[in-house]
Parts: sequence; structure tokens; C-alpha cells
Amino acid sequence: MKRVVVTGLGALTPIGNTLPAYLDGLQKGISGANLITLFDASLFKTRFACEVKGFNVEDHIDRKESRRLDRFTQFAMVTAAEALADSHLDLDAINKQRVGVIWASGIGGLATLEKEIEEHVLGNGTPKHNPFLIPKMISDIAAGQISIQYGFMGINYATVSACASSSHALMNAFDYIRMGRADIIVAGGSEATITKTAVGGFNSMKALSERNDGFETASRPFDKDRDGFILGEGSGALILEEYEHARRRGARIYAEVVGAAATADADHITAPHPEGIGVTNVMRLALEDAGMTVDHIDYINVHGTSTPLGDVAELKAIKQVFGDQAYRLNVSSTKSMTGHLLGAAGAIEAIASIMAIQHGFVPPTINHFTDDPDIDPKFNLTFNEAQQRNVKAAMSNTFGFGGHNASIIFRKA
Repeated sequence: MKRVVVTGLGALTPIGNTLPAYLDGLQKGISGANLITLFDASLFKTRFACEVKGFNVEDHIDRKESRRLDRFTQFAMVTAAEALADSHLDLDAINKQRVGVIWASGIGGLATLEKEIEEHVLGNGTPKHNPFLIPKMISDIAAGQISIQYGFMGINYATVSACASSSHALMNAFDYIRMGRADIIVAGGSEATITKTAVGGFNSMKALSERNDGFETASRPFDKDRDGFILGEGSGALILEEYEHARRRGARIYAEVVGAAATADADHITAPHPEGIGVTNVMRLALEDAGMTVDHIDYINVHGTSTPLGDVAELKAIKQVFGDQAYRLNVSSTKSMTGHLLGAAGAIEAIASIMAIQHGFVPPTINHFTDDPDIDPKFNLTFNEAQQRNVKAAMSNTFGFGGHNASIIFRKA
């Protein structure tokens, strides 16, 4: 098996619109929550979200071209460009038939679909649909657009597994490269579903926080008074590259990808397995894939959505896998800052894990006020402030509706 490393990163998040800005937000423990501006949410149970702020697509993409792209694809193009620039790849020198794109979105172009239905179905019914409706809406289009932009002719597709989508994209990219089927893969995910349909849908299933009078602190994983997640949007891009290929060109290496696994709960469409079997198995399998034992891991970036059931279940699974070593770990949920980016969550949380390795700190779980008696107090959940730590290896967990579980391990290069 070949070794796989990360040589470029790009981030567009509710707490920073570039990789350096995202890193700064993680270190400072910034909340990305604010009142929704993308539509009139005054009649909704939840009127706030974690939007990307100050984003002007025409700063990055030609106006005519940008109008042919849903917001989730715009985000993908921007972060892919940042990651490729960060990698310092000579795009004229590489074999583009061995460069692929595996890109994720849990939902895809929901805003585009919603607009078309409102204008041409709920209106007077006259069929005058935008000819770009379908190619703007479909989830795989971001992967296609990135490959078209740069001429990458290798493996190209989308992964869709709800909130685990971009972790699966990274895992698949890792596998393709280590099996020798590609030299480089642009992998990640983007999501832009702060829309009436998404907010209304998540509200109806009581998944979102309704703390409208205190939205800045509404995402509070592991807190006794947590009441649901905050919907987020954004994108994360990673350049995964075969180690010898990266070494020959003198690339800067952020981290090595050393293990990954995926499992299913096979139990419930939205709730975690009551015994945590799938989550326990996915962490054990990722460690086995990496050839590591529990004492090698310093930090776990948990799924940690701020839901009553999910947060407790994940910590119980960590205790089952790590035993007493669980108390030596730093654990944190960066969703407390970014909100939940659904299909893009795995990508930006993988980047947070890599930043922890690179910069020797653990991002905090902000907005902690009251201890939950159902949570073991011996866990170090990195509450409220970042902690300095020499992170040699980090695990990133993401879980999706439908019982999809993914875990990826990164190690200091």
C-alpha cells in the first residue's frame, strides 16, 4: 500500500472565509451563529443559522459563470482553488489523467430547486424552468465542475451519506491513492442549505435549536441544556497526494492520512444506535486500518452536534473503545463554533484536526455552561477555550442520518 499525505487545504466556513481565517476562528473560539439573512425566517421556529459571511461570489468567479452554479458549487470552486494554490502544484507538469476529484454534498442544490418550484410550480404553473436547473441541482455537479475547470481526468464522482458525506469522500480518495489508482485527488465537500425547505424540515423533526433569544450560544455540545444543532453552510477542500509524488516535487506536507473506516448502525433513520455498536465499530476499525492502538490518539474531533441523544451516545462509544485512555484524550466539537455543515462537516472538521496537528492546539467546545449529569466528568471536552497540546495523531468522526458512520485518522508527517 502506498502512503497518502495532505498537501493543500481550502476552507470557507461560518467562522472564516479562508484557511487562515478559519484557523484564527478555531483558535479564538468564535461563534458563527447569527440571524438568518438568506431568506425571511420570521415565521420559522428557528430564525438563526451559521451562514458564511461577506461572501461575494464575483470576487472569485465570473458573474455569468457564477449564475450557472448553485451556491454549494460556488463554495466548492472557491475552496478547491484555495487548496490547489496552497498545494503549489504545477498543473502543467502533472499527469491529469491520474488526478481525480471526489466531492461530497449531503443535499446539493436545494436552493436552486426551491427557487424553481416557487417560481414555476407554485406560481401560475407556466413551465419556464431554467435550463440550468438540473445541472445546478444535482449533488455530483461540484465534482464535475472542479474537474472541468482544471482538466482533471481521473476518478470523478460524488459521495452522499448525509452528514458523513465528505468523510466518505476523503476515505475513498485515501483508498484510491494508496491502491495506486491515482496520484492526487481533490477531496472534500460543500453545503448551502440554509433555505426555507431545510430549516422548515429540520424544525418539523425537532432537530434544530430554537434558542432564538440567545443564538450566539445555541450550539452547546455536551451541555445539560442543549436543544439541537444549528444549521451551517460552507466548504472544505483537501489535496490528498501519494507520498512519493509529493516528496519528489518538494511539497509541504500538512499531515499523513493513516486510517479510515465506515460502518452502519442498521437501526434507525435519525437516532443513534442505543448501544452505540456502529460508532464503536467504526473507531476500532479505523485504528486497525491505521495500525494504531488507542494510546496513539491525542485528539478526537467528535461528531458532537448538540443533540440530547447523540452527544451522550458518542462519548459512551469512545469510552468503550478507548477505556481509561479516553480520559487522557482531548475531545472537542467544533460544531459549537461552525454549526452543522451537513455534507461538508467531515471536510471542515478534518481540516480542524489537521490544524490541531500542525499548530499544537485543540480547538474548543464553546458555549458550555452547565454540566450534564449523564456525561462522565472525567472526559476532557476542551470546554470554552482552546488548549495547547502536541497533537501527534487525531481522529475525526462524522455520522449521518440513515446510520452512516465514518472515522478518519491523521498523523503528524
